[in-house]
Amino acid sequence: MAAPTRRLVRPVLFICDLQEKFRTAIYEYAKVIATTQKLLKASKALDIPVFATTQSRAKLGETCAELGLDKPDGIKTHVHADKTRFSMLVPEVQKALQALGPEKKEIVIVGIETHICVTQTTLDLLREGHKVYVIADAVSSCNPQEIPIALNRLRAEGAIVTSSESFLYECMGDAGIPEFKSVAGIVKEFNRKTTESLQSLAKF
Repeated sequence: MAAPTRRLVRPVLFICDLQEKFRTAIYEYAKVIATTQKLLKASKALDIPVFATTQSRAKLGETCAELGLDKPDGIKTHVHADKTRFSMLVPEVQKALQALGPEKKEIVIVGIETHICVTQTTLDLLREGHKVYVIADAVSSCNPQEIPIALNRLRAEGAIVTSSESFLYECMGDAGIPEFKSVAGIVKEFNRKTTESLQSLAKF
């Protein structure tokens, strides 16, 4: 029998503008953060590159501290760029993505706002030929009514709108891979928070 292999071979996690100043403005922001924490832990276990951005950091603040990005005991990002453009695909991010190799990637996006930065990032990535997963329990907007409009558009454009758990299991593809036990444990650890996030954010 052939050795088990992962289903997704070039995944990359994009974290869009999860900053301190948005805590009180974004619908169910704490649940977006919780799902992102889950994906970060799984990304560490699966050695998935992490790309993050902030929007006008001087005005809107740093990336939320509890995500632990670029901390000594946290997740080391491939790039943590500040931007004024709404799309994450600024030159610094483009350069870091190209440094991973010329092959098209499977990019999973979390963050805010669904109808602005998440949408424009997704459209740019699709235009470049990448496969894009938008995580429904990890994206939000100030106005919750914007979320389903954006997700419906992104589906029509060719993005895959899915849940964090579905993405992680698709990423693995086989319970025989060495990382399966660790990732399954992370899924179990976040089970209650995932249920709450799905009920709030993936109901649209």
